[in-house]
Amino acid sequence: MKRRESQNGWIRNPVIALLLISCVVLTELAYGQDIEPRRWTPFPVGTNVLGAAYAKTTGDILFDPVLLVEDAKADVNTLVIAYARSFAFANRLSRLDVIVPWQNANWSGLLEGAPASVSRVGFADPSFRVSINLFGAPAPGSIESRANFANRDVSTLVGAAVAVTLPLGEYQDDKLLNLGSNRYIVRPQIGVVHKRGAWSYELTGSTFFFTGNPKFLVDSKREQDPLYAVQAHLIRQFRPGVWSSLSAAYGWGGENTIDDVPGRDESRVVLAAISAGFPVTKDQGVSVSYIINRTHENTGSDLNTITIGWSQLF
Repeated sequence: MKRRESQNGWIRNPVIALLLISCVVLTELAYGQDIEPRRWTPFPVGTNVLGAAYAKTTGDILFDPVLLVEDAKADVNTLVIAYARSFAFANRLSRLDVIVPWQNANWSGLLEGAPASVSRVGFADPSFRVSINLFGAPAPGSIESRANFANRDVSTLVGAAVAVTLPLGEYQDDKLLNLGSNRYIVRPQIGVVHKRGAWSYELTGSTFFFTGNPKFLVDSKREQDPLYAVQAHLIRQFRPGVWSSLSAAYGWGGENTIDDVPGRDESRVVLAAISAGFPVTKDQGVSVSYIINRTHENTGSDLNTITIGWSQLF
């Protein structure tokens, strides 16, 4: 991998680059397409949440045989700092989320039969998300408390959001594998949550829109079609602060073009997860998740991720 990265004349061939990027895109998807239960849970206006999380991601990367890369693996450690604040907008409960990730990533395998590896350490692309509850949540300033709302036997929420990923992560334009992507990603979302007793059923649809990267492998331009994703969660609340969920997600689309050469590399990726959360104190909580990512193509990535998170309300 180190040898291939240094041979810029070879790797800048658009056809070869497209074969490589088809694998990298699916690796990016595994890190970037979150599968998050309870994302539409309403907070009272003025609530602040500070969070931190650690994720360990390992698995196989499947390259096209023509590239002579075998037994490729990814090992990524991610630390995330997150902040959320609820506020009122147009008499609706709204929320701002900010996420800043730091990663230590290693890719290894056999290149033409010889061991090779690539490592990257630094900040990945940060993101922010603005969401609004369109229907079902108590209006800001209403006499209905959060507790009373949460204790309803049956309720339905509808929310919308826009998330933006900023191109501020570590990026070297002469390298294929990077922590940052050197482009903006805009992701509109819509979600529906139906609660019935202790059970909640949550569905979220997202579309990823990508700006171009004009510094892909020095001076090539990478463009990508929109990527579509849907995720569903079955959530069980046992008592205040104690919950568990089963989740599934599916992503498709996102064909790449490099220097006007189409890749015919639309992705089809399935994710599944099991998560649980419980309180530590009145205002602190911990959550754990196990996430499986599988590609339905001959090239891509099959990854497993374990995460543990902490949050503090204030």
